[in-house]
Amino acid sequence: MWSLVNFILRNNKILLIVNSLRSIQKFGIKKSFDEFVTGIKDRKKKLKYFINIPRHEKSSQENMVFQKNYKISIIVSFLNTPKNYLEEMIKSVKGQTYDNFELCITDGSDKNHVYVRQLCKTFTENDKRIKYRKVNKNIGISERLNKAIDMSTGEYIGLIHQSDLLHPSALYEIMSVINNEKADFIYTDEAYFSEKNYITLRHHKPKYAVDTLRSHNYISHFTVIERKLLEKGGMFKREFDGSQDYDLTLRYTDIASIIFHIPKILYFHRDEKKNISIDIKRKVENIAVTEQVIREHLRKKNMSAKVESIIELPGFYRIIYELSEQPRISIIIPNKDCSSMLRKCISSILQRTTYKDIEIIIVENNSTQEATFAFYEELKRYENIRVVYWEKQGFNFSEITNFGVQHSSGKHLVFLNNDVTIITPNWIEEMLMYSQRSDVGIIGAKLYYPNGSIQHAGIILGLGGLASHIYQSFPRDTAGYMGKLQIVQNMSIVTAACMMIKRQVFDEVGRFELEFPNSFNDVDLCLKVRKAGYLIVWTPYAEAYHLESKSRGYNIGTEKRMKLAHDVDLFKRRWHNELAAGDPYYNCNFSLDKNDYHLKQ
Repeated sequence: MWSLVNFILRNNKILLIVNSLRSIQKFGIKKSFDEFVTGIKDRKKKLKYFINIPRHEKSSQENMVFQKNYKISIIVSFLNTPKNYLEEMIKSVKGQTYDNFELCITDGSDKNHVYVRQLCKTFTENDKRIKYRKVNKNIGISERLNKAIDMSTGEYIGLIHQSDLLHPSALYEIMSVINNEKADFIYTDEAYFSEKNYITLRHHKPKYAVDTLRSHNYISHFTVIERKLLEKGGMFKREFDGSQDYDLTLRYTDIASIIFHIPKILYFHRDEKKNISIDIKRKVENIAVTEQVIREHLRKKNMSAKVESIIELPGFYRIIYELSEQPRISIIIPNKDCSSMLRKCISSILQRTTYKDIEIIIVENNSTQEATFAFYEELKRYENIRVVYWEKQGFNFSEITNFGVQHSSGKHLVFLNNDVTIITPNWIEEMLMYSQRSDVGIIGAKLYYPNGSIQHAGIILGLGGLASHIYQSFPRDTAGYMGKLQIVQNMSIVTAACMMIKRQVFDEVGRFELEFPNSFNDVDLCLKVRKAGYLIVWTPYAEAYHLESKSRGYNIGTEKRMKLAHDVDLFKRRWHNELAAGDPYYNCNFSLDKNDYHLKQ
């Protein structure tokens, strides 16, 4: 069966047919067909579809009187910019429905591009909000941008690239956030468009997520910052030319009071055709600069780490944090019979784990098979493995696991299902490097089904109605939307099938909730940890196989369905507000019916 499933997952045409049949089964033929047609039309949408706004809406925005009418200074630097790019960029700024802005331009173009100066002069003569300054062509991008900032007078600063465009409502939306949220760092969603003005990629972003940001500059554009951040955090640094925006984002998000994300596409990148050899050389140089930017960011936060670029994903990075100590790690494994499966789990830990100071606590839960107790006898020869007996009847994962924790001594706890087989030798180190941080509460791993397809890559709150796994059953080597299956990132929820948590945090939030005996206990724990102010991190660098529910079976019987219904009802009541607000790490433009960052139609 697994061979057949694996073949289907790796054959794109067959997978498309299977997914279509699943969609028809779930939504019906008409809705599935309509969505298919809509998807085709969506891929053919042009830039004007996203930029056009209804006349009445435009008029409403232009006539809006804000309580605070701050000036926004748009900063840009031209360098041999093509004429049509320059004109389109400036017109996109002039066409804003919020008109209290200034456009500050510096021009480093050479003598072969004198039209840049001529065009800019024409624009400045016709619109006093546009300021222009010619600068030496030999200074770098950071210095040119700094000189543009020197010309500015606005209370807020916005950054735009010389070839890109703003949505007509961009500044209106920004000013609405400034007035309503008092934000001092605002960023928006963005899109890429081709030479023929077709949208090629829509980048819908999560809310502020520091570990995701350290993996790649997902914030990018459109970014607007309060001037006080610039005065406190400093201007662009010329040593980081090529990655100057990333450096600025890392510095300012560290000191900002309120970081606010607008989940609307308000910025448009132009996909420019470039000389391939020059472009590759520039990318190699930028990778080295970006690695230095991340290292400098970590150094300021007193974090010792190694930074590596991900070869398969240019522009994405991996951070390997140095362990500040080697504390004891307690691995808690509930078990009832299934001795062969438990043996495989324990063997994978003992044979592959490189971390030394671990203890394994097996929580025995009413086993009846002789083979199980015979295996327990075998384990007595290991000083760091203990079997403790939970003697109550029935099954309550939360109570059983809490009982195991009471018999452990580690500073950090690992909850592990007995149907998990470890793959990564340094899996403990990969999780501990985050658990040692004071701002992190829980760390989750990347889990696979036996055929290699993805079982767990994080859980999205609200997906499927309550909470569900993202990219479940996708091929192991899938990169995911914006590389999400290959990078460390912040998430709302991870599974307790393989989860690390600091003991102090586990005790602080009240441990696993006994009212969730079967389902949602790990989801509930993660939400409690987040509510207490801690981050949750998912890492693809700690890997294991997970059979999922193999030891207890699936919820198919009447009694199990009743228990699940109880847990669902309790979860809805307890986390009603969080469900209504949506997952902060999952953009509201994505569907909650599909598990692959599928855009709403």
